[in-house]
Amino acid sequence: MSYSVHVLHNGYSYLKDGVMRANCTCTLIKGPNLVIVDTMTAWDKDVLLEGLAKENTSCADVKYAVGTHGHSDHLGNLNLFTAATHIVGYSVSYKDEFFIHPFETGEPYKIDDSLQVIPTPGHTTEDVSVVVKTAHQGTVVVAGDLFEREEDISDPSLWRYIAGSENPDKQQKYRNEVILLADHIVPGHGPMFKVTEDMKDVARRDQLTQK
Repeated sequence: MSYSVHVLHNGYSYLKDGVMRANCTCTLIKGPNLVIVDTMTAWDKDVLLEGLAKENTSCADVKYAVGTHGHSDHLGNLNLFTAATHIVGYSVSYKDEFFIHPFETGEPYKIDDSLQVIPTPGHTTEDVSVVVKTAHQGTVVVAGDLFEREEDISDPSLWRYIAGSENPDKQQKYRNEVILLADHIVPGHGPMFKVTEDMKDVARRDQLTQK
């Protein structure tokens, strides 16, 4: 059985009257190991449960619950997934057990040959992304706030300043790597988008200038 990626909720972020309004994109990965990535705010329980039901999936079916980083709009409903191993940034746990994994050295957390969690810091110091090889969508990277939304490729201010970046140079490095790896990207606050050859060309050129 192969994997497929299903966005349960398209996130958003915008400034209005001086206030940032934001909620994350929530993604279900279906296949041999069911994974939920970024569970929205604590006020979105019903939205999440309705999305799972449309995919004929229950919370108990999920084997891994991933929070790409430690911001509250990405972690609000982790408590629904008590049968799952939780990966929040670089922290891996199940109930009260915490497991050491060397994300900080660049080591992926491999779930199986088609599914892994990789370190992609920059937005925060411990961001991760989920890389999944699918039958019909190619390689999909569920990237959290490594990418705010597709528009931030042409307007870097969206990820550098409006969303905020703890380490812009490092974030740019991993953005380039993910663009070159992926066929599709699920960003932290927008719909999934296709990676174009123009995007890859720009990433390659940027990598050369960074060396």
